[in-house]
Amino acid sequence: MKFRAEINIMPLKALLDPQGKAVTSTMKNIGLSEITNVRIGKHISIEVEAKDKKIAKEKVESACKKLLANLIMETYEFEVFEK
Repeated sequence: MKFRAEINIMPLKALLDPQGKAVTSTMKNIGLSEITNVRIGKHISIEVEAKDKKIAKEKVESACKKLLANLIMETYEFEVFEK
């Protein structure tokens, strides 16, 4: 079976996010000072071939831990959908 995983990776809340900080500053410059505390991360979409949804989730979890996310600096969450 084929599955699609949607993965969101974000910097840990305790860490400085220079990209988010720059965007937050720019919001003020373009008249959107109501928007604050911008955090910028990554969104990754992948396809997984697996026997069932449980195995697909295990494979995505492994990919996140081993390659896609830097667990020292980032956190991740994902959803798996049947394709």
